[in-house]
Amino acid sequence: MTLPSQAAIVVIGGGIIGCSTAYHLARDHKADVVLLEQGKLTSGSTWHAAGLVGQLRSSASITRVLKYSVDLYKGLEAETGLATGWKMTGCLRLATNADRWTEYKRLATTAKSFGMDMQLLSPAEVKAMWPLMETGDLVGASWLPTDGQASPSDITQSLAKGARMHGAKLFEDVRVTGFEMKDGRITAVKTSKGDIACDKVVNCAGQWARQVGAMAGINVPLQPVKHQYIITEKIDGLATDAPTIRDPDRRTYFKEEVGGLVMGGYEPNPQAWTTGDVPDDWEFRLFDDDYDHFEQHMMQAIARVPALETVGVKQMINGPESFTPDGNFILGTAPECANMFVGAGFNAFGIASGGGAGWVLAQWVVDGEAPLDLWVVDIRRFSNLHRDRQWVCDRTLEAYGKHYTIGFPHEEYASGRPRIVSPLYERLKQQRAVFGSKLGWERPNWFAPEGVEPRDIYSMGRQNWFAAVGDEHRHVREHVGIFDQSSFAKYELSGPDALKALDWICANDVSKPIGRLTYTQLLNTRGGIEADLTVARLGEEKFYIVTGTGFRTHDASWIGDHIGEGLDARLVDVTEDFGTLSLMGPRARDVLADVTDSDVSNAGFPFGHVREIAIAGHTVRALRVTYVGELGWELHVPIAATGEVFDPLMAAGKKHNIRPVGYRALESLRLEKGYRAWGSDITPNDTPQEAGLGWAVKLRKNTDFVGRRALEKTSGAALKKRFAGFTVDDPEIVLLGRETILRNGEPVGYLSSGGYGYTLGKNIGYGYVRNAAGVSDDFLASGDYELVVAMERTPAKIHLEPMYDPAAERVKA
Repeated sequence: MTLPSQAAIVVIGGGIIGCSTAYHLARDHKADVVLLEQGKLTSGSTWHAAGLVGQLRSSASITRVLKYSVDLYKGLEAETGLATGWKMTGCLRLATNADRWTEYKRLATTAKSFGMDMQLLSPAEVKAMWPLMETGDLVGASWLPTDGQASPSDITQSLAKGARMHGAKLFEDVRVTGFEMKDGRITAVKTSKGDIACDKVVNCAGQWARQVGAMAGINVPLQPVKHQYIITEKIDGLATDAPTIRDPDRRTYFKEEVGGLVMGGYEPNPQAWTTGDVPDDWEFRLFDDDYDHFEQHMMQAIARVPALETVGVKQMINGPESFTPDGNFILGTAPECANMFVGAGFNAFGIASGGGAGWVLAQWVVDGEAPLDLWVVDIRRFSNLHRDRQWVCDRTLEAYGKHYTIGFPHEEYASGRPRIVSPLYERLKQQRAVFGSKLGWERPNWFAPEGVEPRDIYSMGRQNWFAAVGDEHRHVREHVGIFDQSSFAKYELSGPDALKALDWICANDVSKPIGRLTYTQLLNTRGGIEADLTVARLGEEKFYIVTGTGFRTHDASWIGDHIGEGLDARLVDVTEDFGTLSLMGPRARDVLADVTDSDVSNAGFPFGHVREIAIAGHTVRALRVTYVGELGWELHVPIAATGEVFDPLMAAGKKHNIRPVGYRALESLRLEKGYRAWGSDITPNDTPQEAGLGWAVKLRKNTDFVGRRALEKTSGAALKKRFAGFTVDDPEIVLLGRETILRNGEPVGYLSSGGYGYTLGKNIGYGYVRNAAGVSDDFLASGDYELVVAMERTPAKIHLEPMYDPAAERVKA
């Protein structure tokens, strides 16, 4: 077969992800697709993967992706005639301590929220299922019967055959050598056997994905890590349908294979391979056996399965797997090149994710937008920070080491910090700030009172900062607090067509006079919420856009991609040009009036306006807006002057009892006020109407905008889900999100976020209540509600209005 000179879509990489993507492009979209593999299909990391297939993740969408994989693998052999080695053996996850057991109770609740039946078993039940296991140290285990295992090479060959059956063309021994580019887009793929002109490229090159991306100027932050496992000789008494085992407290996993066991693990001292380029000829190569490094797993595994002490080892596999800095895989449109898509970095979940990842990636390539909320795996969650290979390596090794550790709530990464600091970093440190990090920025999470050690102590219950954050929260409600929010992502959009561009991109009406602010969502074509931000009109042709720290690459990329063809509008990222100080609380005006000559009265500077004011000789963009539900301003200061503005605010605020406040209090304040957080409460799966944000959509205005048609289609119909708040009186309960919502004893949804409202003195959660026949006010109000928290039911009260200051009188004071 000779290489075609053109194709609509070129997929690079013939591992499980590439073959699955080509299969779905051909099967679901009848696309003209060519797949190129530099060696043979399955080479790279697919062929030496252990092949465990688990389905449960903390994201509903990713769980759906993994469930899809299982459904696909079950039926693939019937379609292609090639076996996949799929066995639904179920999976046991072992717990040996109380914190792990709490984690499993929470996981089982999440699983049930997502429609999966995870059961919790006693040590005796575990022993009966797996007689060769030592169970003396167990508290119990979770059991997910639909998990299983598969043969990675067999699945990949089956997907490849399916792709060919649906018309895809697959070529082996073809190496991609570069790209022809025009105006930031790829026009042709250069290969060792000729060039292929194409419309779109999908980079599924596994551990080579970073190098392939670099040829087109895009960054794929992967790190190959050496991952070892052994395959034993036959073990007497081991059933062929023995469940797979994850033993995270001993950092190991097991699965049955040909009468023996595959055993591997995730050590706390992992070994990176290279921060440089991966050699081209590494397709079917492994590293030398490293029993010294593996011994830590052997010791733990023998303690769990004593038969391992005397059984022979048939083979050790020591191969590289691609891991990422946060343990989630990488999908989606590269922000630097609009027609390159990426599917890589699967953190040893490639086999479990392969089927579903290929399905959503194919849809994404064809539509140009993700088919569901895939934010946790979206390549646009990274930033320029992730071009630093050593930083990526250090953080990735930390994430690998946490693969099997207990997932404590609010846990922060420690490596590669501090990386980006605001000018106030040292000042806040002296005030006993405990920092977290977001996209490289150090941000104060809370301030430790005298006598309390300024560090997080993680636990499954209330953590050591709980009381201190309560004090900060009350302080903002009663006096005035100052938040360092310099990490906010900030852009300027300017040009003769800036308004025209924003009118199309924004769901709300931004065509307001100069000096006005607009809170708006950006929607996808399904009407789902892709971003949630503030647009301030600074001039006829100039707008200032502010969004969350973590969404910097994503939102800039979304806006840039949707500025209409031929429009004269330029988007510039100005994040590092401005520090941001949020002055919030009933005394905020008193403090501000003391440091500026500008009129900051309610009449002179109403809510929802932006003004340039002078503080300490510096021009400050003051935005009267709030995320805490109090009177306040966001002060955007030239970044070098942040300290010079902060100090006089603190001095003037002394008599008003000012104090710095952290992000944990910000979270509890916004929960009480019912403000939605993008990525949890509002996502690409949710429309503004469902989220209770219909008031922020310009449907009454006769202008077209992205998502309008989808919203118009549903505007008369009853909504199938609606956003609601819940409170729980029991102070011992900790709400985190993912807890199941019961209405009259029946599950109707799950929480998207949760926390504690210190003013209310109650736990607060938010989530969507679902009902196929529609969710009316009456349906919501007439139910009797409970939440399932770590498998225990607790009474809850529903709230359809903000729980704090529902009329927003304090905000507009």
